[in-house]
Amino acid sequence: MSALVSSIASPNATLSSLPHSVWRADQMGSYQAAVTQTGHPELDRELPNGGWPSAALIELLLQQAGIGEMRLLRPALDVISRKRRIALLQPPHLPQIAAWTAWGLPADRLLWIKTARSADALWSAEQVLRNGSCGALVFWQQQVRPESLRRLHLAAQGTDILFWMMRPLACAQDASPSPLRLALRPAMGGIDIGIVKRRGPHRDESLFLRLDGMPAGPEFSNSTVSPAHAHMDQRAPAAPAARNLPAALV
Repeated sequence: MSALVSSIASPNATLSSLPHSVWRADQMGSYQAAVTQTGHPELDRELPNGGWPSAALIELLLQQAGIGEMRLLRPALDVISRKRRIALLQPPHLPQIAAWTAWGLPADRLLWIKTARSADALWSAEQVLRNGSCGALVFWQQQVRPESLRRLHLAAQGTDILFWMMRPLACAQDASPSPLRLALRPAMGGIDIGIVKRRGPHRDESLFLRLDGMPAGPEFSNSTVSPAHAHMDQRAPAAPAARNLPAALV
């Protein structure tokens, strides 16, 4: 009883004795899993452990596709592709192999997965996360149930895979188990990043990142994005319907 009274009377002493893994909201948190540097020092300084966390669901909430999100991920994808494959699941456009090759990313390390139904896409995402054959998974999905997000996050926790999920910006208002959620908006010469959720103090202002190859002229605005800004072909052929197999792999 005396020990209990002492702890209540001295809350500061109790907090100071808590394990390092306990995160306090006014401090930058940390991850137990390894992280991969984003390749953008300004962004690394705003993320726990200074990079993209593996074994976790990372949500990138897009104002629209093709605003520089793949350029944002390019440095991390470059590191991963040297040893392991990269899976692109349900991309909005056909992956442009010429652009990947120009980036120095080996085309034979790229796995494109296109499914006919959302349920098949979610199943495919779980299989990629669980079988460990890839080093990164980028998954585009418009609507996801909360229980499906929890399943994906749990599946990711048992791996060393970098897992990014691209969702509409409107989803920022929804609850999510993801420990890291970033809102991405177009900006002249780069991209604006709003930190919706992180294990760290709240940040009100957005972070501007200049991205190589992004136009800086007045023709680039928040309301109009040229198809050239996305590394996906706009004229994607219709994907073959999945019959007996849950997903079509190309």
